Amino acid sequence: MIKRVQWENHDLWLITFINILWMFIIMAGAPALFIDVAGYLLVVFLPILVLYIIYLIVTKSFREMGFSSFEAIIIVFVSFLLGSGVIDAYIGISFSNVYLFTYHEYWLVGINIGGAVIPLLLSCYLFIKNRLNIGVVFIGTVIVSLVSFFVTYPDPEKGIVSMFPFWLLPIIIASLSSVYLCWREKRKAAPVAYIIGTLGVLIGADCLHLMTLLEYDLLSPRNAIIGGANVFDMVFITGILAVFLDGLLFVQQKGKKK
Repeated sequence: MIKRVQWENHDLWLITFINILWMFIIMAGAPALFIDVAGYLLVVFLPILVLYIIYLIVTKSFREMGFSSFEAIIIVFVSFLLGSGVIDAYIGISFSNVYLFTYHEYWLVGINIGGAVIPLLLSCYLFIKNRLNIGVVFIGTVIVSLVSFFVTYPDPEKGIVSMFPFWLLPIIIASLSSVYLCWREKRKAAPVAYIIGTLGVLIGADCLHLMTLLEYDLLSPRNAIIGGANVFDMVFITGILAVFLDGLLFVQQKGKKK
């Protein structure tokens, strides 16, 4: 039986970009003029390709959780806008970082809207919408929290940090844990992966290391912001990439069954 293959628009664009990159490789032995042209084209198309791959990852992850591609872009855009501090100057207050408390007069502790508050609200929404088992979420969160704690450390200059490739471990563990815990209800694996990835990093990396960070002596006041890197923060990224990895794992599983 012959199956008709239908390509979506984003698949065709991705194939086009891959062909362009392959052309650059072939032209490696070409005259200098062609190499220069290829270099200019690479400078133009490589950032577009990177942005496009990020778009595919984000939209696929949110579709796994039940959102449309448009809703995914809106969520990420609003998270960036509210957490980046862009609108703070217009409203006259620090809206991107919500003040929580002051410790030892020098540490000003707060939480970022885009990097932590929105992921927390989204986690609550997914938990209620999908009627998830609280025991499953608790076990997964504990596992990811422990991993996050051991792959991160406090730095008075940078905050709570993790070195590459160790920051990938919470993503992988969150995905694998959700697949195992939701094996009989695979449709719930994606929201579980997002929730335990988000909460696990928030608790294990930020909360459990926070007091150690605040014990450092400072000569001048400094901010300690939970989720302070906005949409580039480990809290924000872990949940999305864990869901994306979930999708890849289940695709592989479906392929084996066929």
